[in-house]
Amino acid sequence: MPGTRPRPWFALLLACVLWMPAAAEPLYRWVDASGRVHFGDRPPATAAARPVQVRVNAYHSTSIETLSAVFAAPRTDSVVMYSAAWCGVCRRAKAYFAVNHIAYQEYDVETSDKGRRDFKQLGGLGVPIILFAGQRMNGFSPAVFEQAAAQ
Repeated sequence: MPGTRPRPWFALLLACVLWMPAAAEPLYRWVDASGRVHFGDRPPATAAARPVQVRVNAYHSTSIETLSAVFAAPRTDSVVMYSAAWCGVCRRAKAYFAVNHIAYQEYDVETSDKGRRDFKQLGGLGVPIILFAGQRMNGFSPAVFEQAAAQ
């Protein structure tokens, strides 16, 4: 119809309809003749491919009871980091803390009994885990840290 404008809800509905089939498609993995591993949304015609189960790498927050068990008397001004010697993200977090004069307590989850015990109690799946101001950060991002610390 001439003179009518498109409705915003129609564009949103169209985007959802177009996106849904792509999200439901399986992902395939195969190895080519030179030994390289490939992934795609369609299996190749020349090689045997198998479907891959995709899992979202998501962490769930830790309950206050668990945090209280880790810290006998939690302080809002302290930063605690559970790390490992080989972890590059942990090194970046330590460098950030040093440059910004942020005091922190570090526990190595591989060499420290307390670090290993707390990491398990926190349900840790990766390092670093940084606890501060009653919050938990899995991994490290300066922007996210600054935003959360400002609250």
